[in-house]
Amino acid sequence: MMYGATFPLLRAAAPDWHAFTHHPFVEGLKDGSLPRAAFLHYLQQDYVFLIHFSRAWALAVTKAETVAEMRACAATVHALLVEEMRLHEGICAEAGIDLTGVEERIENLAYTRYVLDSGDLLDLLAGLMPCVLGYGEIGARMLREAGETPYRDWIETYGGAEFQQTCAEAGALLDAATARRIGPPGTGPRWPALCHRFATATRLEVGFWDMGLRP
Repeated sequence: MMYGATFPLLRAAAPDWHAFTHHPFVEGLKDGSLPRAAFLHYLQQDYVFLIHFSRAWALAVTKAETVAEMRACAATVHALLVEEMRLHEGICAEAGIDLTGVEERIENLAYTRYVLDSGDLLDLLAGLMPCVLGYGEIGARMLREAGETPYRDWIETYGGAEFQQTCAEAGALLDAATARRIGPPGTGPRWPALCHRFATATRLEVGFWDMGLRP
């Protein structure tokens, strides 16, 4: 799942990356200690997030320079709208929660609008990748480590083969887009700005988990 262009971005985001992928919210999902109210609140906010995140990936289609890039971005839009959102809709329906008209929290708004406010495709991908690759890393680790937990459906969604394939394709897209525009990963004048964008989005992910603990 980790591709060449990912390594300089991850270095720039440390230790925020660890705070994101090992957040108390995540560990609560893994061992089942996360309060149900916090989980359901998070799902509602994440559903709103996924709507805007899908729009951002759709925007990536318009910023792409090749048909291959367009197809890769469009495939991610499909994965978000069909695979991920189905999880949220199913769990919330069982809990009697209506997802229409959910009020967007400030932390959610700040993150999604930051991602949508971008330059070219590389700028946009740098803001999108922490969510895709981070959830993939979290899901894969939790699938290995988690025991009995009421959040098994969530873990299996992000640790499962379909989402892991989405992560692999996103990483490959990032590598190809980087090579096409600025050459080898970590070199050239644009990398500091891309790394800063990736690190900022990672901190916003940490803030999203923090919000989840405050229903």
